[in-house]
Amino acid sequence: MRNLKFALAFIAIILIQANASIAQTAEEIVQKHIDAMGGIDNWRKVNMIRIKGSTSANGTEIPLTVTMLQNKGLKVEYTFSGMTGYTIITDKTGWNYSPFGGQTKPEAMPDEAVKQAQDGLDPQGPLVDYKTKGHKIVYLGKDDVEGTDCYKLKLIMASGKEQTLYFDASNYYNIKSVTKVTANGKEMEQTSQFGNFQKMPEGIVYPMSIDQGMGMMTVKSVEINKALPDNFFVPAEMETKK
Repeated sequence: MRNLKFALAFIAIILIQANASIAQTAEEIVQKHIDAMGGIDNWRKVNMIRIKGSTSANGTEIPLTVTMLQNKGLKVEYTFSGMTGYTIITDKTGWNYSPFGGQTKPEAMPDEAVKQAQDGLDPQGPLVDYKTKGHKIVYLGKDDVEGTDCYKLKLIMASGKEQTLYFDASNYYNIKSVTKVTANGKEMEQTSQFGNFQKMPEGIVYPMSIDQGMGMMTVKSVEINKALPDNFFVPAEMETKK
């Protein structure tokens, strides 16, 4: 009996050490990733990011602008056939405006859709100070992404949303993510791929190509910490009524 208790205790110690090793490995990967992307100090200074670029649909170039303000708002603007539509998400609500199908004014988004999108109110990204933000990470081993050897982590956000992240083992860039989202009551996966990483004057590194499965976005410029009007995340029609 004594030998059995000793063996069980020894196994328990081994398991604890193994779990600690995995946790440390996940944390090390995140740390090396942030270092590769410009370092924690540079990213902590980021309060606002504006990305300007374009995608294409049926051979037509569609200009896109994505603006994120820390914990305040996200605005995606796109122009097609001379008309500009947008999606706005704030910490409280959201609106969609798509004039291409005859929509004449912005419409409030369903609460569930707003909730799903509010994780985007973080231009620093969820891995910067992830513990403080209430997120968790789990190491899932290694995997192959189109011939690239990658470390694989699961990110569990404070909101409950889960992402599987793939980091190039040679440089620790995040080249792919798979996010579980809920749309119309059904759980779906959204895959994003990132490439052409470039260093900005502010010291951070940013992907200049982003593919979310609906077409490649080619990023042409990245603006950091530019001032925004107080009403930037309010639809123009609502601002007029005030």
